[in-house]
Amino acid sequence: MPTEPPQERLLLVGGGHAHLFVLEQLAQQDNTAYRVQLVSPSRWQYYSGMLPGWLAGHYTLEQCRLDLSALCAAAGVDFIEQPVIGLDTKTRQACLGDGRTLSYDRLSLDIGSETELGWAQGYRGTLLSIKPLERFQADWQALLERFQQQRSGSLAVVGGGAAGVELVMAVARALEQRALPVKLWLLAGEAGPLAGLSRGARRHIRQELSRSGVRVLSVRAQGREQVLLAGAEPLNVDAVIAASGARAPAWLATTGLALDESGFVLVDQFQRSRSHPEIFAAGDICARPGTALGRSGVYSVRAGPVLAHNLMAAAADKPLRPYWPRRRSLYLISCGGHRALALWGNLSLAADRCWDWKDWIDRRFMAGFRKE
Repeated sequence: MPTEPPQERLLLVGGGHAHLFVLEQLAQQDNTAYRVQLVSPSRWQYYSGMLPGWLAGHYTLEQCRLDLSALCAAAGVDFIEQPVIGLDTKTRQACLGDGRTLSYDRLSLDIGSETELGWAQGYRGTLLSIKPLERFQADWQALLERFQQQRSGSLAVVGGGAAGVELVMAVARALEQRALPVKLWLLAGEAGPLAGLSRGARRHIRQELSRSGVRVLSVRAQGREQVLLAGAEPLNVDAVIAASGARAPAWLATTGLALDESGFVLVDQFQRSRSHPEIFAAGDICARPGTALGRSGVYSVRAGPVLAHNLMAAAADKPLRPYWPRRRSLYLISCGGHRALALWGNLSLAADRCWDWKDWIDRRFMAGFRKE
């Protein structure tokens, strides 16, 4: 009797947006040719696009997350709730936080990034990082309780990118709803919030920040026991929320994978590692110099179907499909209340209907993967 060919061992590391599409495809096909495992530090996949809405009180926590264990069960995938802390690319083994190892023939990384906290070395006040989201939610609830007990306070959000801007306006909304007289600052770079966008977009976002009662200050440096400001006296605050850019996990540096100068995994047009063709990567953890690929959920979501196709095609020796990021993408930045800023190239519009648009897109995305 002919023997069955050995199963392809596919290991999905991380429960990011792109891997949702891989699980979706696996759930729709015969998986007898694969043995698939997904390993993640939490069974919950939190949708970052809805986090500001949760802070502002528009969504419940349950509306903002997906159950990875349920999605894996529907796809015939083994779910393992552990962090990956290392990768031996020579023996093709992933090292887990509990000491176990997982072997693979092919591996896909979709673990996101960490918050850059180098500026906070020596800071001894209360520091909240927006990643991981699960911890941030617990830390935020504790900080809210502290402010409610004090009936006053001061808070700074560090980060002038889209994440910091959305976060600080959501925080302003949450404080307003609770009638908490907390002073609130956004600390951005010397060029101000959303520095890389058009003049019109920057003007719009400053108007929205002002509407929310947020004070914008330019940052020269932060650290030690205070947040230091350009051209101002040191600012003492009760707490700092860090939304200050992305960094790659340190353990990637020991894997032998080709990385960019910031430590992110270099991939080609197929989302495949440039040094290890059996490894793919998508989302914030990867880099493609010379393209429009950025660290945004937009790119991770759009790369998802391509990644799903290529993982299956690679195992079957079939042609891979390239992913070419669009040079121009629609961005919708929530502004705390039922209002959002829409950005398309150099065009920008801040309006209530932009929030309705964003809300519809986010809810539809989640509904497409939810398993009831």
